[in-house]
Amino acid sequence: MQVHTLDKTDIINELTIGSSINHAVQAGRRSDFSLLVAMFSEDVRDNTPVEKISAKADTESLLRARFHLAAPQALVSNEDSYPVSAMQSQAFHQGGILNTKLHHYLLPEALLYQTEDTGGLPEEVYHNLSGHERRKHAKKELPQSLPTDLYSQLLVASRKDQLNINV
Repeated sequence: MQVHTLDKTDIINELTIGSSINHAVQAGRRSDFSLLVAMFSEDVRDNTPVEKISAKADTESLLRARFHLAAPQALVSNEDSYPVSAMQSQAFHQGGILNTKLHHYLLPEALLYQTEDTGGLPEEVYHNLSGHERRKHAKKELPQSLPTDLYSQLLVASRKDQLNINV
């Protein structure tokens, strides 16, 4: 099985597996049991409700708006940094270093260009992460604060498990 196939399984706790872990224990299949337990998420925030903390107003942005200051130079690249870099390169070829400096002072480019879709981590570190950690870095939004439908999730998991046994 490929690594990316295992990453997409999203096995977080016993609800997603059903009774497979119970059958492995009853049948004495230690290897199956250890494989299933190893695939669980090790992050306690996946299983425990976490409340969102509201962020306070960004004072730096308020001060920049009040005094009509330009945006600060970006430290890390984003999708908007590449056209700015291309524009500065074109300015260098047309007008030399002075023209490039002028363009940089008017619209500064990012200091660091990182690889995309790695969550801001170096590529070597990203590929050494577990599947759960890669899944978290791929998500842009924070998870729901409280699982209000936990009871219905338990019922659905139980019904799915019953259907798998009867079939």
